[in-house]
Formats: sequence, C-alpha cells, structure tokens
Amino acid sequence: MKHAFGTAALVLAFAVPSSASAVEASAVLETYSNIALAGYQDSLETAKKLDAAIDELAADPTQETLRAARQAWLQARVPYQQTEAFRFGNPIVDEWEGRVNAWPLDEGLIDYVDGSYGAESDANAFYSVNVIANPKISVGGTDVDASTINAEVLESLQEIGGIEANVSRGYHAIEFLLWGQDLNGSDAGAGARPATEFDPANCTGGHCERRVQYLTAASDLLVTDLQEMAANWEDGGAARLAVAEGDPANGLTKILTGLGSLSYGELAGERMKLGLMLHDPEEEHDCFSDNTHNSHFYDVVGINNVYHGRYQRVDGSMVEGASLAELVRETDPGLADEVETRLKETMEAAKTLKARAEGGEVYDQMIGEGNSEGNAVVQAVIDGLMAQTRSLERVITALDLGGVTIEGSDSLDNPGAVFE
Repeated sequence: MKHAFGTAALVLAFAVPSSASAVEASAVLETYSNIALAGYQDSLETAKKLDAAIDELAADPTQETLRAARQAWLQARVPYQQTEAFRFGNPIVDEWEGRVNAWPLDEGLIDYVDGSYGAESDANAFYSVNVIANPKISVGGTDVDASTINAEVLESLQEIGGIEANVSRGYHAIEFLLWGQDLNGSDAGAGARPATEFDPANCTGGHCERRVQYLTAASDLLVTDLQEMAANWEDGGAARLAVAEGDPANGLTKILTGLGSLSYGELAGERMKLGLMLHDPEEEHDCFSDNTHNSHFYDVVGINNVYHGRYQRVDGSMVEGASLAELVRETDPGLADEVETRLKETMEAAKTLKARAEGGEVYDQMIGEGNSEGNAVVQAVIDGLMAQTRSLERVITALDLGGVTIEGSDSLDNPGAVFE
C-alpha cells in the first residue's frame, strides 16, 4: 500500500529566497548528495576491512579469526544502515539495494540447515538446494554449474527462479556464513557456527573448502557492489545528477520519499510491526548475528542525518551543510518544532531499544510472545516512526511537493491480511 501526495501547482516559496540568509533548495540537495557519498564511501571502506578479515579467516581458520571477521561485519553495518534513507527516493539505489542488503533469505539455498527448517517449500523450488554441498544444481529445468563457487555463480543464484528469498550475496548471506542459523527462537543466543567449518584440514559440517570459496566470493562481490554505488554519488555520478538536475522540487521529493518510506512502510511496518504481531524471531533483520537492534537504530540515525544535513563519518569527521530542517523552519517554524520533537522521540525510543539489547535482552527476545515489557519497547519505536511520518506528510504539504509516495505495509495499514 502506498500513500501519495500531490499538488496541482508547485508554488515553491523556498525556490525564491526572501532574504540573503534564506536556504537554497539546491544547497540542501548538495548536502544530501554529499552525505550519501560519504555514507557509501564509509560502507565501502568497512566492507574492505571485512573482506580482509575474511581472508585472514580463510588463511587461518580459528575462533579468533572467526570472531574478528564477525566483528568486522558488525562494524560494516554501522555506516551502511545509515545509507538506507537514500533508498526509496532514488531508483538507482533501490534497484541496486537487493544485491547488498536483501532480506529475508532462504538460507538453505546456500548451506546446510537444521532439520526444523524443512526440506522443501511450495513457494521456492530452490529452498534447500545447498550450493555449498552440491557442485551441480538442476531444479525445474534450471542448471547451475557451481563446481567452483565464484562471483559469477553467486550472481546467477541471486533471486533464481524469480524468488526474492533466494538471496545468494550481500551482507546477510555473509552474516549467515559467519554465524550460521540462530536456532534459539526467542531465547538468548545467536548463531554459533564453529571456525572448524572453514578449516579443510579439520573440517566439521562438511564441504569446508567450498564454504570458504563462497564466503570469500560473497565478500569480494560486496566490495565491488559498494564501489559501484559510491561512484554513483561522486561528482558527475548518475545518482548525484538525478538529484541535482531539473526542478529542485524533484530532488526534495526524492528526499521526503526516502525519509517517509523508510520510517513508515519499511522500518515501522515490514521490519518491526510484522515480527511483533507474529512474535516471530525469524522476522528480524540481522537475525543470525542478533544485531537487529543496531540495524534499526542506525536506520533511525540515517533518517536524522538526512533531515538535519549532518553525518558523522566512521573516522569521526563531519559532513554537513544546508538542510531540509532549515528549509522547513523558514517555511513553517511551528511545523519545524513539531518535526524536531517527533524525530527526537523516535531517537530516544531507539536508544532505549539499543540499550536494552546491549543489557542482555536482544531483539528476538523482545518481540517474543508473553514479553510485555520487551514488546512495549519495540512498539515505542514503531509509534515514534509512525508519528514522525505524519509530521513528514505535513512537511510535504507545506513545501507544495507533488509526486511523493510513502510506502505502506499491511502490518500497519491492513493488519488482518497478515494472518490470512
């Protein structure tokens, strides 16, 4: 479901400054692109560190090198999640995003799974083909030669059969390989894959050499994909040009489409409310590593980055400039106060969720059935995201923007459909 906002005429007060201090829309768009570039550059650099850690794991598979690779993965998620605010308003990002952050995934496509996972699915013929164990795959007339697992094989497996859950690449495929399945349900504990599953000389789990091939290929491919997106935001890059060219209203529409859709349909709805309604530990974004609290928290941070025109890079430096916040304040100071209040409330709720997880009760436990206190902590973030979306809708109206479409979610807009 989508919420569309339009206007018959674009009477953009911000396009013609009333004073020398007025914020230019074009300057807001430049800041937006600069933050995107910095975020993807940081994502690339942390992915390179992850790649190096995975190479060390492959060369010397021990619990220490596995732990280091896991930590590098967690660190790589921090800048990347903050870039999700650029997704929905920018087709070039949204069309690419599935290659790096697709979720959920049917992990039986990749490797062995517990018996509780099941051997087949009516919706997915590739549900449990286990490419690591099977050098040759033939399903429903589709043949894949995976005798050597490399980037080309992973690319051919991505969404094979037209099924989105066939995720063969990106952060979550790497996460699954580093942690393994989380079989703890709503009890404490993440995935616990041992380092010996990457050690051909002392192999447990079978097919250790091929598991290393898969992991290193996926890591290399993640770096390549992030290089592509960072280049798209450089001077002359396709994403930057799409924001800057033409009527500034078009660029502002991209900003507010991204902020509203991430806040509402994606984060509040698909990633949070759905799992809370079902009390389902499988409905969490970083499920293998129990990192979902950080995934959600840094999405909220990313929304604030874009609205306020400020981003703190992984090296501690700041990228900042003219902001949507300033533009809204010049247009309607009362509305600006309202948006600031809503964003602050959501951020405080997200901080509470993150602190609770770091205190020992992680996200899949919080959404568990019967955990009323944990459920309430998650619901508070959802409520904040929904409230800030309503305020962003008022911003869209105040700025006379047409063509803004905020993505919805059945879990918010038609909850009965979730149980059909």
